[in-house]
Amino acid sequence: MPEAKELIDGFGHNTYKVNGKSFVISGEGEKGFRLSFKSDRETQQLLLQKSYFYKTPYIGHHGWVSIENPTGEVWTELADLIQEAYLRAAPKRLVKKWNEK
Repeated sequence: MPEAKELIDGFGHNTYKVNGKSFVISGEGEKGFRLSFKSDRETQQLLLQKSYFYKTPYIGHHGWVSIENPTGEVWTELADLIQEAYLRAAPKRLVKKWNEK
């Protein structure tokens, strides 16, 4: 994803940012691998109806959604959700460039 950067935050999580804004955070939790991504509240409410998604602790009130130990076909859905998260965080010029593909 254009201009996306991976950083390690103060908690040891891999944080992916574009233009200084986080859109994905991943790392190991008590139950294994965890992936969190930026969403809007409407999408968040739809995703929370699925048993494998949950509201991200501490930042869930901003629309963030998490999943633990995703497998199989869930990754296809996650690929789209991560792309949406990137586009939510990216500046308008990058969104425009992305949509021109």
